[in-house]
Amino acid sequence: MMTLTAGKLWGLRRMADAAGRFKMTAVDQRPPIKGPIARHYGLAEAPYDDVAGFKALLIETLQGESSAMLLDPHYAVPRGIGVLSPQKGLIVTLEDSLFRETPGGRLSAEIDDWSVEKIKRMGADAVKVLAWYRPDAGAAVNAHQQDFVKRVGETCERFDIPFLFELLVYPLATDAHQTRDYIEMSGKRADDVLASVAEFARADYGVDVFKLESPVEASAVPGVGSEDWERTQALFDEMGRLAGRPWVMLSAGAGMQDFRRILTHAYRAGASGYLAGRAIWQDAFAAFPDWQAIRAGLQGGAVDYMRDINDLTDAQAAPWHTHACYGPGGARFDPADASFRHLYPGFGGSVS
Repeated sequence: MMTLTAGKLWGLRRMADAAGRFKMTAVDQRPPIKGPIARHYGLAEAPYDDVAGFKALLIETLQGESSAMLLDPHYAVPRGIGVLSPQKGLIVTLEDSLFRETPGGRLSAEIDDWSVEKIKRMGADAVKVLAWYRPDAGAAVNAHQQDFVKRVGETCERFDIPFLFELLVYPLATDAHQTRDYIEMSGKRADDVLASVAEFARADYGVDVFKLESPVEASAVPGVGSEDWERTQALFDEMGRLAGRPWVMLSAGAGMQDFRRILTHAYRAGASGYLAGRAIWQDAFAAFPDWQAIRAGLQGGAVDYMRDINDLTDAQAAPWHTHACYGPGGARFDPADASFRHLYPGFGGSVS
């Protein structure tokens, strides 16, 4: 049975809606936003004001349908924190988008001059980390990735802030369809996805919420009730079982309808919501640099889509605090008496 400390319990509650379901919007993407803008201008690097301006617009237009927003410290926090409602949960990303590619696989690292401590100090409700992982990558690569995640989990425990962990498989050098883009891997194997979840579900990683990809390519997910849907459902069910704690779905660049079908399987398997970005806003972003058209697309089609998947989430997703990992009573404050202040440790780990 998992127990939650005061800070983790409060952060998880802040990330969810009043019923305990996660409706979280990702605004932390860097290459998927910077790349198209840079290409439009024919530049090697996208202008800061364009990237930051788009992120601020996302926060302004989409937060109304969100329980929490995921921001990055480069662009979204500096330009968007002023428009983010204090009634919304705040998740801040820690990992650098510029991973290191080696012959044995990808190596992740923190953003330079950024840390769990700074995320906690600025008042965020949770830390988000993405780590690329392939069970069949080089032994040294996997050891590096495992140590990276463990270090983050231990630091989140020290500062008593929820650890939201995003896990993505990726193409190795020997695979076809090589890409460094932040998109779903073509030809991914469900076994790789499931084995990765099983690895990081171990207690020593300290994950509080998983942000997971579909075990099946998005375009091949039939949706509950469609022909031969049970085979896909069995994979989602196994993924939820292996996670062993609250989990949400990521969109990984899937289209709107593909992601909605994914959610029907995920919710049947026990997921507690979503943390998505491009499935929500990529259609509107295609109008860049027409800011008026982008705003109209976000306020129109993007918001309509969020309302649709939020209705689905309300009807079918499991409240996070009822997950079986917390025991029969669900997630709760403990000790719920006057001993709390004596037993609760400071940042140094000591009880004073």
